[in-house]
Amino acid sequence: MSDTRAWEMRVFLRVVARGSFSAAGRELGMTPSSTAKLITRLEDRLGVRLVERSTRHLRLTAEGELYRDRAEGLLEELDALEVEVAGGARSPSGLIRINVSVPFGRHCLLPLLPAFREAYPDIRLDLGLTDEIVDLYSAQVDIAFRTGKMPDSALLSVRLGDVRRRIVASPDYLARRGTPRTAADLEHHECLGFNFRRAAAVWPLQAGGRLVNREVHGHIVANNGETVRHLAVLGLGLARLAEFHVRADLESGRLVSVLDDTLVDSEEIHALYIGRERAPRRIQAFLDFMTPRLRALLA
Repeated sequence: MSDTRAWEMRVFLRVVARGSFSAAGRELGMTPSSTAKLITRLEDRLGVRLVERSTRHLRLTAEGELYRDRAEGLLEELDALEVEVAGGARSPSGLIRINVSVPFGRHCLLPLLPAFREAYPDIRLDLGLTDEIVDLYSAQVDIAFRTGKMPDSALLSVRLGDVRRRIVASPDYLARRGTPRTAADLEHHECLGFNFRRAAAVWPLQAGGRLVNREVHGHIVANNGETVRHLAVLGLGLARLAEFHVRADLESGRLVSVLDDTLVDSEEIHALYIGRERAPRRIQAFLDFMTPRLRALLA
């Protein structure tokens, strides 16, 4: 009797990705009822419930999440093995979905892509540039670049370096409003901010020999760092942005850095990918290519 476990895994993952038996079945050439029966047989064989059903949506159980994570890894290993055996020394190929913030993508990652494409012409890239945090599993992202403390999860990470932030403004703005000398001076300035739910309107600053999170105020907020940078260049206020993001503006004089001895703001940046014992060749090739170049850029 043939072993159908790999097929069951593929059907299960398609159901999870599409969120319904009918949508998954259509893509696989199966009826909704046969798709549902296959998942039920899988659950009966395993002796656990993988999916909680309702009239509106499907929700994974804890066992279902574990099965999804391990099944994805096993199937990618199987696919990679067949490609490697069939292709011999052929260069890595396939699709990599990447999530990256707008500033880091535009100023750090995108300039490296021409050389990467030349080195790996058979790898296809799907780039998502957004300053919103996305879930790698639900968005089907292979690699994401994140700044800040890494959460405890099944994700693997590669540390790329430290991101220092600077407070910057245009010379025109400083000529009109004055240059802040202390943290308290920010009370009298327009401070450009972000409109994410996770973004707090506080800047970490030294005041009186101790670190304080000073609340700042302004009349304009935006949903990505590139827009905030442009607003600062236009003279609309002070902005707190990553050093790599404003490096060219500081060198050209479009922006001026202020409160350098007062701002205490540096965080690690990592490349995250879904935790598996062995990443697919295309993922490993991308990380091996980008890691030393991004480390040098951040340093």
